[in-house]
Amino acid sequence: MKRSEKAKRIGEQLDSLYPETPIPLDHKDSYTLLVAVMLSAQTTDKKVNEVTPALFDIADSPEKMAELEVEEIRSLIREIGLAPTKAKNLKKMAEQIIDSGGEIYPDWDFLESLAGVGHKTASVVMSQAFGVPAFPVDTHIHRLADRWGLSNGTNVVKTERDLKKVFSRDTWNRRHLQIIYFGREYCPARNHDLSECPICSWSATKKRIRQGR
Repeated sequence: MKRSEKAKRIGEQLDSLYPETPIPLDHKDSYTLLVAVMLSAQTTDKKVNEVTPALFDIADSPEKMAELEVEEIRSLIREIGLAPTKAKNLKKMAEQIIDSGGEIYPDWDFLESLAGVGHKTASVVMSQAFGVPAFPVDTHIHRLADRWGLSNGTNVVKTERDLKKVFSRDTWNRRHLQIIYFGREYCPARNHDLSECPICSWSATKKRIRQGR
Protein backbone atom coordinates (compact mmCIF):
# COMPACT_ATOMS: atom_id res chain seq x y z
CA MET A 1 0.00 0.00 0.00
CA LYS A 2 1.35 3.44 -0.93
CA ARG A 3 1.90 6.03 1.80
CA SER A 4 -0.77 8.24 0.25
CA GLU A 5 -3.28 5.37 0.38
CA LYS A 6 -2.38 4.61 3.99
CA ALA A 7 -2.71 8.29 4.91
CA LYS A 8 -6.17 8.50 3.32
CA ARG A 9 -7.43 5.49 5.27
CA ILE A 10 -5.79 6.67 8.50
CA GLY A 11 -7.27 10.14 8.04
CA GLU A 12 -10.74 8.65 7.63
CA GLN A 13 -10.32 6.61 10.82
CA LEU A 14 -9.05 9.60 12.76
CA ASP A 15 -11.89 11.82 11.54
CA SER A 16 -14.38 9.15 12.64
CA LEU A 17 -12.80 8.73 16.07
CA TYR A 18 -12.09 12.41 16.73
CA PRO A 19 -14.47 14.70 14.80
CA GLU A 20 -13.73 17.41 17.33
CA THR A 21 -10.14 18.35 18.20
CA PRO A 22 -10.04 20.63 21.25
CA ILE A 23 -6.63 21.89 22.27
CA PRO A 24 -5.57 19.82 25.32
CA LEU A 25 -3.74 22.72 26.97
CA ASP A 26 -5.89 25.21 28.88
CA HIS A 27 -5.39 28.81 27.70
CA LYS A 28 -7.33 31.96 26.92
CA ASP A 29 -5.32 33.64 24.16
CA SER A 30 -2.27 33.24 21.95
CA TYR A 31 0.15 34.30 24.69
CA THR A 32 -1.13 31.89 27.34
CA LEU A 33 -1.20 29.13 24.71
CA LEU A 34 2.44 29.88 23.89
CA VAL A 35 3.37 29.68 27.57
CA ALA A 36 1.45 26.42 28.07
CA VAL A 37 3.02 24.78 25.03
CA MET A 38 6.47 25.84 26.14
CA LEU A 39 5.86 24.36 29.58
CA SER A 40 4.61 21.09 28.10
CA ALA A 41 8.04 20.01 26.85
CA GLN A 42 8.95 16.78 28.68
CA THR A 43 5.84 17.21 30.85
CA THR A 44 2.28 15.92 30.48
CA ASP A 45 -0.52 18.24 29.38
CA LYS A 46 -2.36 17.22 32.54
CA LYS A 47 0.44 18.50 34.75
CA VAL A 48 0.69 21.73 32.76
CA ASN A 49 -3.04 22.32 33.20
CA GLU A 50 -2.64 21.78 36.95
CA VAL A 51 0.11 24.39 37.17
CA THR A 52 -0.91 27.15 34.77
CA PRO A 53 -4.01 28.46 36.63
CA ALA A 54 -1.89 29.80 39.49
CA LEU A 55 0.69 31.13 37.03
CA PHE A 56 -1.91 32.86 34.86
CA ASP A 57 -3.66 34.34 37.89
CA ILE A 58 -0.48 36.31 38.47
CA ALA A 59 1.04 36.61 35.02
CA ASP A 60 -1.29 36.13 32.06
CA SER A 61 0.42 38.72 29.87
CA PRO A 62 3.99 39.49 28.79
CA GLU A 63 3.96 42.65 30.88
CA LYS A 64 2.99 40.84 34.06
CA MET A 65 5.40 37.98 33.43
CA ALA A 66 8.30 40.37 32.82
CA GLU A 67 7.66 42.03 36.19
CA LEU A 68 8.26 38.77 38.06
CA GLU A 69 11.67 37.59 39.20
CA VAL A 70 12.88 34.34 37.72
CA GLU A 71 12.70 32.69 41.14
CA GLU A 72 9.04 33.72 41.50
CA ILE A 73 8.21 32.13 38.15
CA ARG A 74 10.18 29.02 39.06
CA SER A 75 8.25 28.60 42.30
CA LEU A 76 4.96 28.81 40.40
CA ILE A 77 5.99 26.12 37.92
CA ARG A 78 8.20 24.03 40.21
CA GLU A 79 6.22 20.84 39.52
CA ILE A 80 6.96 21.13 35.80
CA GLY A 81 9.96 19.34 34.30
CA LEU A 82 12.97 21.59 33.65
CA ALA A 83 11.36 24.34 35.72
CA PRO A 84 14.55 26.41 36.33
CA THR A 85 15.32 26.68 32.62
CA LYS A 86 11.72 27.29 31.67
CA ALA A 87 11.39 30.03 34.28
CA LYS A 88 14.36 31.89 32.81
CA ASN A 89 12.96 31.48 29.32
CA LEU A 90 9.49 32.69 30.33
CA LYS A 91 10.88 35.94 31.67
CA LYS A 92 13.18 36.50 28.72
CA MET A 93 10.41 35.59 26.28
CA ALA A 94 8.07 38.11 27.89
CA GLU A 95 10.73 40.82 27.61
CA GLN A 96 11.32 39.96 23.95
CA ILE A 97 7.60 40.19 23.19
CA ILE A 98 7.38 43.57 24.91
CA ASP A 99 10.38 44.82 22.94
CA SER A 100 8.63 43.68 19.75
CA GLY A 101 5.44 45.60 20.49
CA GLY A 102 3.80 43.55 23.22
CA GLU A 103 1.77 41.20 21.05
CA ILE A 104 2.09 37.66 19.72
CA TYR A 105 1.67 37.63 15.96
CA PRO A 106 1.71 34.85 13.34
CA ASP A 107 5.24 35.04 12.03
CA TRP A 108 7.55 32.03 12.02
CA ASP A 109 10.78 34.00 12.41
CA PHE A 110 9.36 36.04 15.29
CA LEU A 111 8.03 33.04 17.20
CA GLU A 112 11.15 30.94 16.72
CA SER A 113 13.33 33.83 17.88
CA LEU A 114 11.71 33.80 21.33
CA ALA A 115 13.52 32.20 24.26
CA GLY A 116 12.53 28.57 24.77
CA VAL A 117 10.47 28.43 21.57
CA GLY A 118 11.48 25.89 18.96
CA HIS A 119 9.86 24.96 15.68
CA LYS A 120 7.40 22.52 17.25
CA THR A 121 6.14 25.08 19.78
CA ALA A 122 5.88 27.75 17.09
CA SER A 123 3.96 25.29 14.91
CA VAL A 124 1.38 24.67 17.63
CA VAL A 125 0.83 28.39 18.14
CA MET A 126 0.64 29.11 14.40
CA SER A 127 -1.88 26.32 13.85
CA GLN A 128 -4.02 26.52 16.98
CA ALA A 129 -3.91 30.23 17.81
CA PHE A 130 -3.88 31.66 14.29
CA GLY A 131 -5.22 28.91 12.04
CA VAL A 132 -2.10 28.83 9.88
CA PRO A 133 -1.64 25.34 8.39
CA ALA A 134 1.16 23.62 10.28
CA PHE A 135 1.99 20.09 11.37
CA PRO A 136 3.66 20.13 14.80
CA VAL A 137 5.58 16.90 15.33
CA ASP A 138 6.42 15.80 18.85
CA THR A 139 7.98 12.50 19.90
CA HIS A 140 4.55 10.81 20.00
CA ILE A 141 3.58 11.79 16.45
CA HIS A 142 7.10 10.90 15.32
CA ARG A 143 6.70 7.42 16.83
CA LEU A 144 3.27 6.76 15.33
CA ALA A 145 4.23 8.00 11.87
CA ASP A 146 7.09 5.53 11.94
CA ARG A 147 4.88 2.67 13.17
CA TRP A 148 2.31 3.39 10.48
CA GLY A 149 4.87 3.53 7.70
CA LEU A 150 4.15 7.17 6.86
CA SER A 151 7.76 8.21 7.50
CA ASN A 152 11.08 6.47 7.93
CA GLY A 153 11.34 7.91 11.43
CA THR A 154 14.92 9.20 11.21
CA ASN A 155 14.13 12.59 12.80
CA VAL A 156 11.19 14.91 13.52
CA VAL A 157 12.13 17.28 10.69
CA LYS A 158 11.90 14.45 8.15
CA THR A 159 8.70 13.16 9.76
CA GLU A 160 7.06 16.59 9.51
CA ARG A 161 7.99 16.85 5.86
CA ASP A 162 6.69 13.34 5.13
CA LEU A 163 3.37 13.92 6.92
CA LYS A 164 2.81 17.19 5.09
CA LYS A 165 3.21 15.32 1.82
CA VAL A 166 0.65 12.61 2.53
CA PHE A 167 -2.02 14.62 4.36
CA SER A 168 -3.79 17.48 2.59
CA ARG A 169 -2.92 20.95 3.84
CA ASP A 170 -6.44 21.70 5.02
CA THR A 171 -6.28 18.78 7.49
CA TRP A 172 -2.91 19.50 9.10
CA ASN A 173 -4.20 21.54 12.04
CA ARG A 174 -6.63 18.89 13.21
CA ARG A 175 -4.63 15.89 12.09
CA HIS A 176 -1.70 16.41 14.46
CA LEU A 177 -4.10 16.64 17.41
CA GLN A 178 -5.99 13.56 16.27
CA ILE A 179 -2.77 11.57 16.13
CA ILE A 180 -1.89 12.71 19.65
CA TYR A 181 -5.34 11.67 20.92
CA PHE A 182 -5.09 8.33 19.15
CA GLY A 183 -1.65 7.66 20.60
CA ARG A 184 -2.90 8.26 24.12
CA GLU A 185 -5.98 6.09 23.73
CA TYR A 186 -4.85 3.26 21.46
CA CYS A 187 -1.15 3.43 20.62
CA PRO A 188 1.12 3.93 23.66
CA ALA A 189 4.90 3.82 23.50
CA ARG A 190 5.26 0.73 25.70
CA ASN A 191 3.44 -2.59 26.10
CA HIS A 192 1.52 -2.04 22.90
CA ASP A 193 0.08 -4.94 20.95
CA LEU A 194 0.32 -3.69 17.37
CA SER A 195 -1.85 -6.56 16.12
CA GLU A 196 -4.78 -5.30 18.25
CA CYS A 197 -4.36 -1.59 17.38
CA PRO A 198 -7.05 -0.11 15.08
CA ILE A 199 -4.37 1.39 12.83
CA CYS A 200 -1.11 -0.48 13.51
CA SER A 201 -2.86 -3.81 12.89
CA TRP A 202 -3.19 -3.07 9.17
CA SER A 203 -0.64 -0.33 8.51
CA ALA A 204 2.45 -1.71 10.25
CA THR A 205 4.61 -4.28 8.48
CA LYS A 206 4.37 -7.92 9.54
CA LYS A 207 7.96 -7.70 10.75
CA ARG A 208 7.09 -4.71 12.89
CA ILE A 209 4.09 -6.47 14.41
CA ARG A 210 6.24 -9.51 15.24
CA GLN A 211 8.77 -7.23 16.93
CA GLY A 212 5.96 -5.60 18.88
CA ARG A 213 7.16 -2.03 18.56
